Amino acid sequence: MRHPTPPDRPDEEAVMAVVLNPYLGFAGRAREALEFYHAIFGGDLHLMTWGEGGLADDPARVDLIQHGQISAPDLTLMAADSGSPEQEQSGSSISVSLSGDDETRLRAYWDGLAEGATITEPLTQAPWGDTFGMLTDRFGTAWMVNISPARA
Repeated sequence: MRHPTPPDRPDEEAVMAVVLNPYLGFAGRAREALEFYHAIFGGDLHLMTWGEGGLADDPARVDLIQHGQISAPDLTLMAADSGSPEQEQSGSSISVSLSGDDETRLRAYWDGLAEGATITEPLTQAPWGDTFGMLTDRFGTAWMVNISPARA
């Protein structure tokens, strides 16, 4: 992706901004997970299978997701079918965090993610004054939601 050249750098190639976004790994459930997340977050969903990418050396992988991406105005989420079920089960210390002051949107995200999830911390008022909750969704992904009071 190329961005317009800033006026103070007319002779240099435009530099793409740095973006950090989650890339989730699944063992055969990436399509299901991405369709679930797409129903919650909206935006555009793009899926490419290992077969479409020309990298399916194993016939069992042809229809699995090599790369999937949800692009919404306020988030980007990527995922793929990679690794084995044992790797997926191994766990991680990573949580995906959703935060902001749009209470309606964040509560809708929470409600969607909570379907079939294990609630670790209910979405309630936290000691620091925000509304906060934690859950592990039905695909094993840990999420945190933090809703700050709206600014006046």
